[in-house]
Amino acid sequence: MSDCVFCEIVADAESAHRLYEDDRTLAVLDDAPAATGHALVVPKAHHETLTDMPGDLASAVFWTVQRVAAGIEDALDPDGVSVVQSNGAAAGQEIGHAHVHVVPRHGDDDVTVSWPDDGEVDAETARRLRDAL
Repeated sequence: MSDCVFCEIVADAESAHRLYEDDRTLAVLDDAPAATGHALVVPKAHHETLTDMPGDLASAVFWTVQRVAAGIEDALDPDGVSVVQSNGAAAGQEIGHAHVHVVPRHGDDDVTVSWPDDGEVDAETARRLRDAL
């Protein structure tokens, strides 16, 4: 897809700091990092969201996420690592190619990943989700 920056990076038509690559996935440093070492893991094939990917590709992506998180822990010794994946603009997805953020965290950093406690827990929602699954 020629208008997709991640497809351009995969094709080596756009530069990026490549960290890891296999036949199905690519990990690069984020060009607007929330913290030093903030990485992105993308499927090489263009899929807009996690739920658009076949299951075996989603598994491959998250295997790479696990590998990158371990590499961040070994190389940068952070206090923790946040793993964030968003589907759709309402969830914060800015690029229409599925990707996972792997962000080194330190106790005193300014990175925030939080949710307000304003959802509902109820049997009807659980039933609807079970039915969908």
